[in-house]
Amino acid sequence: METFVQQIINGLVLGSMYALVALGYTMVYGIIGLINFAHGEVLMVGALTSWSIIGLMKDAMPGTAGWLVLLIATAIACVVAAVLNFVIEKVAYRPLRNSPKLAPLITAIGMSLLLQTVAMIIWKPNYKPYPNLLPTTPFGIGGAVITVTQVLILGMTAVSLAVLVWVVNYTRLGRAMRATAENPRVAALMGVKPDMVISATFVIGAILAAIAGVMFAANYGTVQHAMGFLPGLKAFTAAVFGGIGNLAGAVVGGVLLGLIESLGAGYIGAMTGGVLGSQYSDIFAFIVLIFVLTLRPSGLLGERVADRA
Repeated sequence: METFVQQIINGLVLGSMYALVALGYTMVYGIIGLINFAHGEVLMVGALTSWSIIGLMKDAMPGTAGWLVLLIATAIACVVAAVLNFVIEKVAYRPLRNSPKLAPLITAIGMSLLLQTVAMIIWKPNYKPYPNLLPTTPFGIGGAVITVTQVLILGMTAVSLAVLVWVVNYTRLGRAMRATAENPRVAALMGVKPDMVISATFVIGAILAAIAGVMFAANYGTVQHAMGFLPGLKAFTAAVFGGIGNLAGAVVGGVLLGLIESLGAGYIGAMTGGVLGSQYSDIFAFIVLIFVLTLRPSGLLGERVADRA
């Protein structure tokens, strides 16, 4: 029972991070039908930026509280990631918006490799330890443990999702996003600026990815230039699992994928005496992807694609 509770906690933490990244995929796809495979690298840039800012702040202001350093580093990482994704959309994707679907897909993969290479040049290819800025003493819950960092991850995810739901459903920008997703030409006739809305969607997705990147770095304690590839791929799987283009589906898919991965790895490790487990945790995401694409291609909650006039 203790193993089960512990893996549920681990799965919720992992799934909440997948959900934030999956929302970026599903928002962009819902509006312009593009899978931005460079989204995982935006996560990586956010994590590495926060690592650099933390190092600078610890040297310049050694007495600053850890939570404040982490908050400032996260805010700066969000700004950098937002600017980066804005530039990516404007330079790499906008000129290809009316091209065959394969062209922007290839461009997205190329942009992913380019960002990895640039990050490797700037931050070097070695693994870098991410400093512990929060208390490390865990709390006991039903025989399992949860750290302050994990509690913060769950809390930040809940707040981020609540803000996103409010933006999409109750603001002028959210109405413009829904109108653009429905029909960009008609939305333009009604005074909506589709280019601005699409750029704003990329910026919002980048902010969520940067927050997730800081969470990954704080939870696992290490950063490097290729750290965004696998979480990005799993978040895409989560978006497909829940229903690509569906915001609620991205959240459900991310949480379920995190739970499946954690429970699978935990019980395989328990059955094999710790010999196997975490080494094979990645396989569960792709097993889920194969089953979903085979049995229910539209995802658990269904793909939300507007009818075009």
